[in-house]
Amino acid sequence: MVPARPWPPTEIVMVVEQARAKLNLALHVRARRADGYHELETLFAFVDHGDAVSVNLSDAPAFAVSGDFADALVGEADNLVLRAERAFCAVFGIAQSHTIHLEKQLPVASGIGGGSADAAATLRALVRLHGIAADDARLWQIADDLGSDVPACLASTTAIGKGRGEKLQPIAGAPGTPVLLINPGIAVSTGEIFRRWDGKDGGALPSGALIEVALASRNDLYPPAKAIAPVIGDVIAWLETMPGAYLIRMSGSGATCFALFDTMAACAAACECAGVEHPGWWAVATELV
Repeated sequence: MVPARPWPPTEIVMVVEQARAKLNLALHVRARRADGYHELETLFAFVDHGDAVSVNLSDAPAFAVSGDFADALVGEADNLVLRAERAFCAVFGIAQSHTIHLEKQLPVASGIGGGSADAAATLRALVRLHGIAADDARLWQIADDLGSDVPACLASTTAIGKGRGEKLQPIAGAPGTPVLLINPGIAVSTGEIFRRWDGKDGGALPSGALIEVALASRNDLYPPAKAIAPVIGDVIAWLETMPGAYLIRMSGSGATCFALFDTMAACAAACECAGVEHPGWWAVATELV
């Protein structure tokens, strides 16, 4: 049994961590694996928009959620944030309770890593509260156990992901690149979309600079996602009409799509246009970090 760590471990009593939205600038599905997962090659990037997780030391455990998409989690007895906290305390022998508040600004089940980013932000907050080394191998194992995207979200840096996506190779990013995120207001099932993948290996990611690699690549989950939810195709088609837009793609298993833009002015104009023409869509103008 891991001995309980003393409290308080530091003078810090509250930490706030941003849970940045994750984008798959490219997503190549290479093969089905015997363990039920798929072998992937993906290009992870992160944007300057997301949820926020606040963690306090407290006498009794508590969890609260607010924000635009809080209703999806209110009343849930279990979620990735709570699983992350429990796993962290078990592995590192933390007896101290925590109060956790999640400000939920990202849509759920949307292909931009909302739940994974929240879990990763929770782990980063707990690391800071309890004086754990950020490179502790046990921390990264917790992240891997929580989900395939959680290690990438824990790092929150531009990287190539292989395996299930958990094997990360950091690469140079393109910070400041304007990005428009669009979700048509639907949630799609990741498992169902992977099940509908056609099983054809279209080849590996090419080498080169981030944007050039992304432009030369694809998202192999877009066809099955579009078949399940045709509105995803409508979002892509709409983005293709926006001046200054390029690298127009669905992220992850959807339904959120994105476009990079030549300028922030063009990105902001497209976001405003989305609000007028498609008021039911969630639209955010942001940038790569």
